[in-house]
Amino acid sequence: MTSIVERLSEELAAKSWQVEAAIGLLDGGSTVPFIARYRKEATGQLDDVQLRKLEERLRYLRELEERRKAILDSIESQGKLDDALKRVIMEADNKARLEDIYLPFKPKRRTKAQIAIEAGLAPLAEALLSSPDKDPKAQAESYVNAEKNVATVEAALDGARAILVERFAEDADLIGALREEHWRQAALKSKPREGKQAAAVKYSDYFEFSQPVAKLPSHRILALFRGEKEEMLELEMAPEAEPGLGGYETRIARRYNIEDRGRPGDKWLLDTARWAWRTKIELHLSVDARARLWKFAEEEAIRVFAENLRDLLLAAPAGARATIGLDPGFRTGVKVAVIDATGKIVATTAIYPHEPQRRWDDSLATLASLARQHKIELIAIGNGTASRETDKLAGELMSKHPELKLTKIVVSEAGASVYSASEYASKELPDLDVSLRGAASIARRLQDPLAELVKVTPKSIGVGQYQHDVSEMKLSRALDAVVEDCVNAVGVDVNTASAPLLARVSGLGETLAANIVAHRDANGPFRTRAALKGVPRLGPKAFEQCAGFLRIIDGDDPLDRSGVHPEAYPLVRRILDAAKTDIKTLIGNANELRKLKPAQFADATFGAPTVTDVFAELEKPGRDPRPAFKTATFQEGVETLNDLRPGMTLEGVVTNVAAFGAFVDIGVHQDGLVHISALSKEFVKDPRSVVKPGDIVKVKVMEVDVPRKRISLSMRLDDVPGQQAKGGQAPSRDQNRPRGPQSFGAPRGGKPAGDSPGGLGEALLAAMKQKGGR
Repeated sequence: MTSIVERLSEELAAKSWQVEAAIGLLDGGSTVPFIARYRKEATGQLDDVQLRKLEERLRYLRELEERRKAILDSIESQGKLDDALKRVIMEADNKARLEDIYLPFKPKRRTKAQIAIEAGLAPLAEALLSSPDKDPKAQAESYVNAEKNVATVEAALDGARAILVERFAEDADLIGALREEHWRQAALKSKPREGKQAAAVKYSDYFEFSQPVAKLPSHRILALFRGEKEEMLELEMAPEAEPGLGGYETRIARRYNIEDRGRPGDKWLLDTARWAWRTKIELHLSVDARARLWKFAEEEAIRVFAENLRDLLLAAPAGARATIGLDPGFRTGVKVAVIDATGKIVATTAIYPHEPQRRWDDSLATLASLARQHKIELIAIGNGTASRETDKLAGELMSKHPELKLTKIVVSEAGASVYSASEYASKELPDLDVSLRGAASIARRLQDPLAELVKVTPKSIGVGQYQHDVSEMKLSRALDAVVEDCVNAVGVDVNTASAPLLARVSGLGETLAANIVAHRDANGPFRTRAALKGVPRLGPKAFEQCAGFLRIIDGDDPLDRSGVHPEAYPLVRRILDAAKTDIKTLIGNANELRKLKPAQFADATFGAPTVTDVFAELEKPGRDPRPAFKTATFQEGVETLNDLRPGMTLEGVVTNVAAFGAFVDIGVHQDGLVHISALSKEFVKDPRSVVKPGDIVKVKVMEVDVPRKRISLSMRLDDVPGQQAKGGQAPSRDQNRPRGPQSFGAPRGGKPAGDSPGGLGEALLAAMKQKGGR
């Protein structure tokens, strides 16, 4: 049997010692960010992507071993475990194979085959299978026994057939081979449920639909399954175009040397093989195929969500700049929160520039006064209801008061209402009305998206597809890993960070984060990293894990603002001695650092990777890996769907990326869709290779469907509306050709896209409604 270490080594293309070291560190309580950053020598520089995969696969393989042991114990307790069977079980390399082997031994309710065996018909079944040259009825006559409920020859043959059908259906090698053949050939078909055509209009793309299961993209699988769950669609797993004895049934017959040679028993045995396929095996393989489709689609949906979340969390921060946050609304007004450069709320109010009050001039005066009084630089506008109208208000403010030097930015407010009503928001902003908390959050997420978004449950941020259809546990685990990686990649100012942000730091958690905040409040700012050891319950292991990711900006030791781990401070002292200088002179001094060679400081304690990282940190202490801040400019006069015309070229912001394309906010309350075939002139396999959430892009309007509120966009700016796309990617019916609802846009604001019927797939898009409140 291949060991877990050997399997992981092969899958990760790593050496066994690297995998063993990583497993040892994970089992010892180290986090992935810590191992990737500060244990490079131990793991041979396995990166965070490899370590996350190792962590996930290690969990699966350990579950596999637990199941293997349980199966061995179960079969042994039945007295049926011999060396040959044990060897086969030990060689099973996945859960499906293991369950196939276990099936004949799995405790089950009494079947027809078991009843027939109890009636003494097992020898008849063996005789019929091994002696097709004899007449089945003649062989069955001696097994007729009314006392055993075998009253006729036909009953005896039925019992023997049940025994053979069960044997065929529980043949692990046969089922394994048929499963792969079925996966290659089967197609998933769908049609509307009887009488549901009108109600199921959002699934109209699937009314007459068929596609090979092996070619189904994840979003389509999830749309089909959601349609079935909502009782709008009927799904059928069709094994092949012409089943018959030319396919699966022949494979079953051949496995047991059954063939039509004109012998008395051949027809009966062929009928038995056919019966095994139609009553047992086909259903079993169809269920397996559906499970396999779901697993693939779920994993892909979670991957897309996780990658989009990573991009959103690592979006460019505007930084420490005084900001006004505007939470738009019509009837209830626009909520206003003024945030100083440190994120502190210094003023709040509400203005009513829109219907029904239309106090436009008063609103302008109020904003101008606030901007002047608090030296505002930025205006953050939530992208929910009345966003475009509020954006227009901010634009007029800027044009009437150029001396204020304001910049306006539309900010995604996904999850802001979740935060506003959360327990943490109640503790953080106890004296602030729930409606105003949203405006404060919008302003803060412009200053530092990562620091603010960690306060929101990741799945509420709304950058996924079909997020409510997938396993909540798996989704949460994947998204938590992304948040952890992002927070630790950027680093956290321990003297200003909120408890939710601190809780995501390696080695901490909610309890230790709360303890750090409490210690900070009681004793003032931390002056050194070492002072963290005075926090209640923050022991040596937690300190080891978190210290390198926590920053002390104006502390006693300049190293404490860098990513250099305290355990490497002795290395820095050796570097200082060699440079004949002090830390304040050397840190940030690229010229002096480049006079030194990292290799000369490597030793048994600190290897070349660590020394290289230390030099990089000394050159740019506490460097932020996030990109520089920049904004998109929406075109004046283009505010609603009715303002759009095919052929327009506009600037917009990518809000979400799905398997079939990217959604772009162009400032009309409705995201447009750039289909995967229109992202580039070159072939695009994964849209994320071209765009990511937060990217500012130029797009051409290709088609506008006002009644259905859909916008088709292209990033191929030489495309001509109404003409078939030209270039490197030829759209196909199955994947690339924009067709039906897949070609158009998603609603702005409102719930996250994954909340809408059909997620971000074709079925979802057909049901999309105009942008509304959060």
